[in-house]
Amino acid sequence: MALQLSHAQASATGPRRENQDAVRLVTPAPALAASKGLLFAIADGVSQCADGGLAARSTLQVLALDYYATPQTWAVAQSLERLLIAQNLWLQANGGGQPLLTTLSALVLRGRRFTLAHVGDCRVYRWHDGQLQRISEDHVWDQPGMQHVLKRALGLDQHLVLDFLDGELRLGESFLMLSDGVWATLGDTAIAAILRDQPDPDTAVATLVSAAHLAGSQDNASALLVRVEQLGEDSIGDALMHLQQWPLPPPLKPGQRFEGWHIEGMINRSRQSLLYRVHDDQQQAWLLKTLPEALRDDLPACQALLSEEWLLRRVAGRHFPQVHHGGSRQHLYYLMREYPGQTLAQLFQQSGPLPLAQWQFLAERLLRAVGLLHRRQILHRDLKPENLLLGDDGELRVLDFGLAYCPGLSADPAHLLPGTPSFIAPEAFSGEAPSPQQDLYAVGVTLYYLLTGHYPHGEIEAFQRPRFSLPAPPSRYRPDLPEWLEHTLLRSVASNPAQRFETAEQWLLVLEQGERCSLSPRALPLLEREPLKVWRSVALVALLLNLVLLFLLLRH
Repeated sequence: MALQLSHAQASATGPRRENQDAVRLVTPAPALAASKGLLFAIADGVSQCADGGLAARSTLQVLALDYYATPQTWAVAQSLERLLIAQNLWLQANGGGQPLLTTLSALVLRGRRFTLAHVGDCRVYRWHDGQLQRISEDHVWDQPGMQHVLKRALGLDQHLVLDFLDGELRLGESFLMLSDGVWATLGDTAIAAILRDQPDPDTAVATLVSAAHLAGSQDNASALLVRVEQLGEDSIGDALMHLQQWPLPPPLKPGQRFEGWHIEGMINRSRQSLLYRVHDDQQQAWLLKTLPEALRDDLPACQALLSEEWLLRRVAGRHFPQVHHGGSRQHLYYLMREYPGQTLAQLFQQSGPLPLAQWQFLAERLLRAVGLLHRRQILHRDLKPENLLLGDDGELRVLDFGLAYCPGLSADPAHLLPGTPSFIAPEAFSGEAPSPQQDLYAVGVTLYYLLTGHYPHGEIEAFQRPRFSLPAPPSRYRPDLPEWLEHTLLRSVASNPAQRFETAEQWLLVLEQGERCSLSPRALPLLEREPLKVWRSVALVALLLNLVLLFLLLRH
């Protein structure tokens, strides 16, 4: 369910020759609107300075273009503040010796929340149930005769100070943004009366602007009205704000009904999570994931659960479990589809090492999934056969995002070893930051194991500090392995990350093109491919030389 708004804007010059107000609204594509929100802004350029109109228009242009280019993991306030600090410096540097000044009010509505960034003397109101509430402050001097002199504005000072306000949206409410050419002339009582008499947004903003000039305003007059027609879903940032309010679900028992779900029973319990099988009214099976009671007050664990849900939503597609959308939660949990099938660990336990054709089929799908994760700046950090589900529908899905890492959203995990030791890349044992090469190493170990039943560097136990050397050639266990495929596997599990594939797409290309792509002048040297044969040959040659020398000595 997406946030739905109606909006209208109006602006008029009045007696002045140039309109130095600027009004801007941005309603992006649904996917971007869900992550970054919808942006509404009003700016009033200061006419006594170099070019107030330029200051206002350029500021809104920067917001409209650059806000949606900021990382999706940044909070709304963080994105707005960084952009506006940079714009403040640009205004100071481009006034030709005079200041370029503008006021600004920028409003972002996303999901079920709003964020307001404000500086100057435009005003922002909330209108709900016939009540008008001002939610912005006028940054003007309070002395007599100076009520219209700005003490804070974009371009005024080297250090920009913005007001921020964040709150929860209410269904049916409106936000009204006005330049001082409207509110200073009409006053709050007249503004409320117009909103009450003119329920249509377009008529309301047109009436406000014309009424201000009819009442004697000599300034530019601008108005922007936004009405909340339908509330959206919480984003990860919104959900994190509710952590202190959301309790964990109570112990759930088979046959119980919980927030509209029918509980079938618990299917997994660990120190980090609880997993229940549930179904909806249409008998569709889902998995409900929450935390054990011991982690009730563990804020990082709660944040990690919400981050896991958000990451799964971000990578929605056939390679990953579907996350349930909609519904109103009152407890801390999330739901994902249950798919019939078996993990690759179960498949191996049942059938042993995979045939080459099936192995390559699964390898290509796994690399496509990992490549999609990495393109969206997500590192899984726990790739292994147990977390890869081969569905009865033939799709391979990546499971368990409990250790996933996304720069800007996840806490820095460099001091923690992720996942299962035998699948952890050598550099991670040395404390290096997460990287795509570490995920690709885990993919390499997974594929090596599914082909051979062995680990390339031997099995590594928990709390062990392993030493890595050359990986064992997989042909030792699978004589039917083509030479080009062996080169590929050895490269994927190299101890040095610089020797591995740079991206999943690069590796996928090698698998798809096979021998034509892999056999190149840069193939691994014989010593790395067949170290045992090389050293046996060296030993044999040395033995023969020693025998020859001994024979020559005996003759003399």
